[in-house]
Amino acid sequence: MKALISTPQGLLTRDVDDPRPSVNQALVAVRAFSVNRGELALLQSRTQNWAPGQDIAGVVVEAAADGTGPQPGDRIVAQVDQAGWAELAAVDTDRLTVVPDSVDIERAAALPLAGLTALRTLRIAGDLLGRQVLITGANGGVGRFQIELAAARGARVTAVASASRAEELRGLGAADVVATPADADGLYDLIAESVGGHSLAESLAKAAPGATIVLFGTSSGEKTPIDIYDFIGHEGVKLVSYLSYAHPEPPVADLALLVDLVARGKLHPTIGHIASWTQTNATLTALDHRKFPGKAVLTIR
Repeated sequence: MKALISTPQGLLTRDVDDPRPSVNQALVAVRAFSVNRGELALLQSRTQNWAPGQDIAGVVVEAAADGTGPQPGDRIVAQVDQAGWAELAAVDTDRLTVVPDSVDIERAAALPLAGLTALRTLRIAGDLLGRQVLITGANGGVGRFQIELAAARGARVTAVASASRAEELRGLGAADVVATPADADGLYDLIAESVGGHSLAESLAKAAPGATIVLFGTSSGEKTPIDIYDFIGHEGVKLVSYLSYAHPEPPVADLALLVDLVARGKLHPTIGHIASWTQTNATLTALDHRKFPGKAVLTIR
């Protein structure tokens, strides 16, 4: 089969051996995959013939030998650890879920990492009904899911994004759209922070006493100097880190929930870029330069 491999010469398409599934793995013909900003850094650091790729959607070719999971011909979406940017993937059955016919394969591929991160970071704060939520990096794949999910749970959402995206983000459920956290009015019960640097410092200044700030990214690449005096007026604020790879539960149940929300028209993945997987390098460059909102999906035909 063909697969994308990270090498010292860059990301290359190579012929590699087909995967050999373990007894608890289904063999999947990948039809589409999405790319994530965090994978840009991984590609820079893992250049010794590493097989990248986490978010995939496709069709089961062989069911797992232990009898778990979907059957051949079933359409699925999955979050894998690596090796997803390939024609075939071996996937643990507790890391995939069936996709109904009403959800196209491209929208399914946009769900795993971004959707799971959005769902799980919001859960950290508990009940959101009537609460004030501030989301930084709101124009990205995770941020757009967070807006829609938080608004659906009864939160009043303020999104931090460019004014040019305000109408779109309000359409997803944002009550307000501001350019920086400093521009936001009032204090917030939950702040979902993915930018770091000055954004995190400004977000702390907008935290209500006892609020939760969930840190799940640092897209600015900047460090944030904080000391105890920054918490005056924001006493009891909790800084909580979310690292997707450290989540204790397999994604099967939450993936099924996300797919169901999409199928019922309650969640709308934003696919800002779609292309053949032969255009993966160009797509990664566009992602790095923030050329599109939401997610990028590559298709394999």
